Amino acid sequence: MIRWFLSRTVREATAMAKHVRKLLNHQRDILSPEAIAGIQEAIASLRAAIKNKASKAGLREEMQNIEIAANKWLIPYPNPGWRENVEVLLVALAVAMGIRTFFLQPFKIPTGSMQPTLFGVTSVNLLQRPEMKIPSGWERVHEWFQGTSYIHITAKSDGELEAVGRPLRLFIFNLKQTVYVGGHAYTIWFPPDFGAPPRGTLMARANLQIGEMFHAGQDIVKLEVSAGDHLFVDRVSYNFRTPKRGEIIVFETKGIPEEERERFNIPADEFYIKRLVGLGGDRIQIGNDRHLIVNGQRLDASTPHFEKVLGFNPDVPAKVNHYSGYVKQPTYLAPYFYEHPGGVVVPKGDFLVMGDNTMDSLDSRAWGPFPSQYVIGKSFFVYWPLTSRFGWGYHR
Repeated sequence: MIRWFLSRTVREATAMAKHVRKLLNHQRDILSPEAIAGIQEAIASLRAAIKNKASKAGLREEMQNIEIAANKWLIPYPNPGWRENVEVLLVALAVAMGIRTFFLQPFKIPTGSMQPTLFGVTSVNLLQRPEMKIPSGWERVHEWFQGTSYIHITAKSDGELEAVGRPLRLFIFNLKQTVYVGGHAYTIWFPPDFGAPPRGTLMARANLQIGEMFHAGQDIVKLEVSAGDHLFVDRVSYNFRTPKRGEIIVFETKGIPEEERERFNIPADEFYIKRLVGLGGDRIQIGNDRHLIVNGQRLDASTPHFEKVLGFNPDVPAKVNHYSGYVKQPTYLAPYFYEHPGGVVVPKGDFLVMGDNTMDSLDSRAWGPFPSQYVIGKSFFVYWPLTSRFGWGYHR
């Protein structure tokens, strides 16, 4: 027990000497030679006591001496408590940014192009569905954990819709959003993520029009919003191997050729998530049976990563938000394939991607291949909401 207390005191003394040395180095250019010498003498004395294995009482005395010297000669920092908290916060942020940049990046899915594998933001305007009721109590709490939120605003008096403010954000969280009607401000606390503009806004989803007239007691907004899946993107694996066909990848839209971005109104500063179907050198065709043909070989439900996508019932017509194979209809979603009726040959170093919900997915069928260097990683782990897709529960 005595040895344990002694070793503990030695650790404390060593840490104290290092801390005072650090403060001395920080202030060396503004301290007088006398102050520097006094602090160095106290540090040397404490280190000598540690080296000579002084008794516990001796170490305590030297620690008291170095504390007296530090208080006498070092210039005190203002608000030391705040400084320490800020320093800890900055270190935590630096670690978080490092993890985000090199290991795991959070990503939210704004659209339904990967449904039903991964879900984007969807909504129901309850003003158009009067039979649907907003739940309350535990049922509403249960739905919230599954990613479903409700927004209900009722007019306090007659008036026009004057403005709909943008959500106030903190990092990746929406804190509040305000709707102005007839001189009244209606605040929505912690509004859900509506997705990317123009369709992904409160105004678009609630079908609001500036200048629209509301009467006292009338519903302004009555909306059910289902959050898109939030997942982590694995940014490590592709540093050690190349992506494999069938994996779900996330890439920068600036990799899509500029003329194609302009043609389909695709922003250059976003990220898309799709399934990788074609590698450099592949010839890709879409068969009449809605199956992919890669280098003359037909893919089916036994192909790794395509078990669900190609496990559809061929007797059932293709449906939006269902596994229906790969289709060329509607034609505006697949002009690139119509321009290459014999199949698309993927250039070396490029990738071809498609959404699982090919009835409602803007992908390589429309704008063709893109350079592989714009891939940032692959889908890894769904962390919100708590549905059957949570974790690794979705098909990757």
